[in-house]
Amino acid sequence: RKEYVDLYVDYMFNKSVQKPFEDFMQGFLRGCPARNWKMFSPEELQVLLQGHTTFDWHLLEKNVTYTQYKEFDQTIRNFWTVFHKLPEEKKKMFLVFMSGSDRITGYRLEGFRFSIEDPHIENPDERSPYASTCRLILYLPR
Repeated sequence: RKEYVDLYVDYMFNKSVQKPFEDFMQGFLRGCPARNWKMFSPEELQVLLQGHTTFDWHLLEKNVTYTQYKEFDQTIRNFWTVFHKLPEEKKKMFLVFMSGSDRITGYRLEGFRFSIEDPHIENPDERSPYASTCRLILYLPR
């Protein structure tokens, strides 16, 4: 029985998918030659392709730039107070709102920066915050 199970598992996980996998690998390596990927460790390659899935939210706050705001304006302080109280899933939803993805691509979290700007709206209470995902700008009415 053990031999049967071993052969069956080998067939299901290896032999049955060997030809489709070889075809996929050949096509993939045609577009992305292996020599370009060998410079990365498996962990670096995973981050490069999938992005970061865990975050230092205080580092994110530190990297923000402000336009028409200062770091200690009441609106900014209120924003970060509320943000840091959010559960992890809601913080990732904010990343989707800002950038279109719940992950930060690239190798270094320190390199991810976004800006918070005052949109200069006549009546800010009638307007919700909105984002420019291409330019990573959060327009936050006062």
